[in-house]
Amino acid sequence: MKKRMIGNLEVSEIGMGCMGFSHGYGKVPEEGYALDAIRKAYETGCTFFDTAEVYGDIMFYPGHNELLVGKAISGFRKDVVLATKLFIYSEELSGGKSIREAVRAHLEKSLANLNTDYIDLYYLHRINAEIPLEEVAEAMGSLIREGVIRAWGLSQVGVETLAKAHAITPVAAVQNLYSMLERDCEKEIFPYCMEHGIGVVAFSPIASGFLSGKIHADTQFEAVDDVRKFVPQLKKENIEANLPILDILHEYADRKGATPAQISLAWMLHKYPNVVPIPGSKNQERILENLGAANVELTGEEFRMLEAALNACPVYGHRGHVETVQGNFGNNWKKKED
Repeated sequence: MKKRMIGNLEVSEIGMGCMGFSHGYGKVPEEGYALDAIRKAYETGCTFFDTAEVYGDIMFYPGHNELLVGKAISGFRKDVVLATKLFIYSEELSGGKSIREAVRAHLEKSLANLNTDYIDLYYLHRINAEIPLEEVAEAMGSLIREGVIRAWGLSQVGVETLAKAHAITPVAAVQNLYSMLERDCEKEIFPYCMEHGIGVVAFSPIASGFLSGKIHADTQFEAVDDVRKFVPQLKKENIEANLPILDILHEYADRKGATPAQISLAWMLHKYPNVVPIPGSKNQERILENLGAANVELTGEEFRMLEAALNACPVYGHRGHVETVQGNFGNNWKKKED
């Protein structure tokens, strides 16, 4: 697989989001199946794996996904770029603990879970407005100088927040929501990141499965732990309203001998040299299909026609790429506009 740079890190142009092996898409697969899926992705050419400290049952089994990923990549750890994320909650700073000490405590847990002595890319998972971002950036800079992380990033932020952090400790990557159905990042995030050598790691690049063409208006998601129940674009009325976009994808998929999901990934790879999508799935077949998008290339004319067709389609259901979490552990995500 071709490689791309996100900051100073070289990664496969398509990475792998590993969350689904621990939570988020209903019943999780058996451990052996998940380990095999991650290893098959590596054998296919994927060298970029994404996890987080909270992927799992947050109350009873935090760290599950990190443990799983660490076990899966143990045989080729030095050959991959490993990304994980931390939250900082306000109550962690009670008793005089500093932000630097809090960040260090999270990092130590992740290092142990992942069975490694360094993290390639360490994200602040969401902004807590009660905690000075500048101090988090300073703490990350200290960890980079120490060599326990190679680079740091932010997730679900706007350009003003990104610029504030980048001015203190250069940011290597922004992990934001980006797909054919969520294109807000094109307005300010991509231009800023292109100018400053920052990678944009696109999560949910297939729009929670919608752009695969396998989700329909009558699709029933699992009752327990399936985040797709809350995705605006997967409400019945929005699925039906966004079908013209699927029709376009099917047209190009037929023309290129590819799948709709692969076309959606090839589109963003063609559009931005600094984007690295990290599609996530708990299904081995889907994982390998997504990675196969690296073999689908759009010509300049195909891209222009596809882009024009997409621009002519209104999009229904919108989440946005700026989110923050505030208050005590367990509070829901709260949107916040810059």
